[in-house]
Amino acid sequence: DEPGTVTAVPEGHFYMCSLNDGSFIALSRNCTHLGCSVPWDEKKQMFVCPCHGSTFDQTGKVLTPPAIRPLDYFPVRIENGLLLVDISMPLKRQAFDPSQSVRM
Repeated sequence: DEPGTVTAVPEGHFYMCSLNDGSFIALSRNCTHLGCSVPWDEKKQMFVCPCHGSTFDQTGKVLTPPAIRPLDYFPVRIENGLLLVDISMPLKRQAFDPSQSVRM
């Protein structure tokens, strides 16, 4: 995908985000405030929680509370040119770190 795009993967309950630096991160679609499903707003270029209004950027970083923690993410690895996502357990974090994303 083009850098800066977000693709929903409904069967995996995550979003694959193609970051502006060319790397990819798989984000949980559940808000870290109370677990509501958070849609991507293409126009605003952010995730906006419909329950309490928390917003997150494309890396999952909190832009506006009440959420205080970034969106959880799933480990991504590259195998034979494919992005493979381990959806067995979302990983909690306190901040975005480039090591949470992978580059093709």
